[in-house]
Amino acid sequence: MRVLVQRCKNAEVIVDGGVTGRCKDGLLVLVGFTDGDNAEVIDYLVRKVIHLRIFPDENGVMNKSVLDVGGSILSVSQFTLYGDARNGNRPSYMKALRGDEAKVLYDVFNAKLKELVPVETGVFGADMDVTFTNVGPTTIWLER
Repeated sequence: MRVLVQRCKNAEVIVDGGVTGRCKDGLLVLVGFTDGDNAEVIDYLVRKVIHLRIFPDENGVMNKSVLDVGGSILSVSQFTLYGDARNGNRPSYMKALRGDEAKVLYDVFNAKLKELVPVETGVFGADMDVTFTNVGPTTIWLER
């Protein structure tokens, strides 16, 4: 499982001309799955995402988490996180988990996040327009 976390001022997902999810002063989380991902991996990465200290404290030091600042998360499925372009210009997605299996894990991931923070999402498998303002910029790659 790979998760790309970006601290954002605002983020929004549009599918077929309509907004399906947004967040303000929180995290845009792009999520991809591979073979072997399971509940243990999801639990680990949910904890990492929500406790990741990338928000500034009173002294401007990145020392607070999305929980500490009362932020929210926009979660977007992103199988292309497993794109491999080492053998040419057209990436291979062979390591990305099949869609039907990945959808189940994505739903579990979001449900676990929602137990802790407000979460909105994109639409799994849809062609999405994602816009956001990255603060910092702060972008962290998490994987297990």
